[in-house]
Amino acid sequence: MSVSGDTPAAGDIAARKSDHLDIVLHPSLAARRADSGLSQIVFEHVALPEISLAEIDLSTQFLGRRLAAPLLISSMTGGPERAARINRNLAEAAQALGIALAVGSQRIAIEGRASGGLDRQLRDAAPDVPILANVGAAQLVLGYGLTEVRRAVDMIDADALIVHLNPLQEAVQSGGDTNWRGVLAAIGELARTLPVPIVVKEVGAGISATVALRLVDAGVHAIDVAGAGGTSWAAVEAERSPDPAQRATALAFSDWGISTARAIVDVRAACPETVVIGSGGIRDGLDAAKAIRLGADLAGQAAASLGSADASPEAAVAHFQQVIAQLRIACFCTGSADLAALRRAVLLSPAGPGSL
Repeated sequence: MSVSGDTPAAGDIAARKSDHLDIVLHPSLAARRADSGLSQIVFEHVALPEISLAEIDLSTQFLGRRLAAPLLISSMTGGPERAARINRNLAEAAQALGIALAVGSQRIAIEGRASGGLDRQLRDAAPDVPILANVGAAQLVLGYGLTEVRRAVDMIDADALIVHLNPLQEAVQSGGDTNWRGVLAAIGELARTLPVPIVVKEVGAGISATVALRLVDAGVHAIDVAGAGGTSWAAVEAERSPDPAQRATALAFSDWGISTARAIVDVRAACPETVVIGSGGIRDGLDAAKAIRLGADLAGQAAASLGSADASPEAAVAHFQQVIAQLRIACFCTGSADLAALRRAVLLSPAGPGSL
């Protein structure tokens, strides 16, 4: 299957992606975020941890590779030049710290219009960590077939493919892709034919237990819940829109979605054997610890690290070092020598679905 001829111009896509980064970085967007539910999760403090902070083991396995900490740098993007810098900085940080990296949009690169740093140099910069390629779910029913998806995987020697679900964003975006018939079947076909595992993620409105089960039944390897509480892409699109009516329509959905905490709990209960990634409003290492305690295998972060990722590889490394240090202290103060123990840590607030 080939890409349809009515795709947007590369310049239009690049400008939109760069706009997205500028808006996400603007402090005013934070006021329009939903509650992730993570603030309601409180660990019981252990005043006698009886473990050594330095000896806490944060390592885990993901996609056949060892991670030094259970963190995924979630998909970020931008115009080609900016994206190339961000991708390079994040790849160097991921390699230095032993954490996983999911790249942002590869649409322009797949269609051969610019690489945005999405080529084998990315794998050269991060040879030892999982790298996840990226394709939008809507593209799977608008012309992308196995050829295009394999190109996305092969160009960065990816360990897996993320298919991102963003129906709300597409619905409120001018010219968005709103024909979603056949998306699940297309994902299932990729799961059967692509030589790497499929990860499906939302972009900030969460994945329910019902949808997660349908995806797992279709052959999906991992679910990134990407719940409400992080970046609101409805609010982002409202900021971009020059049309007052369209802006008002988008803003009505700025806090739409399933909270991150609720999505993690529900998806873990429904899919006990599936890899679950908790993202959506993960501000720091303490939020990452809460996500793991609720049932996530990894915690993903995007917007909170965007400023450092845009600055330099050193800034990106420093940011994630801080996240890891915070996660380690959360383990220490709950008496958790490793991630398995953290998942059993006592909570002072109820973590059942009815409380999130």
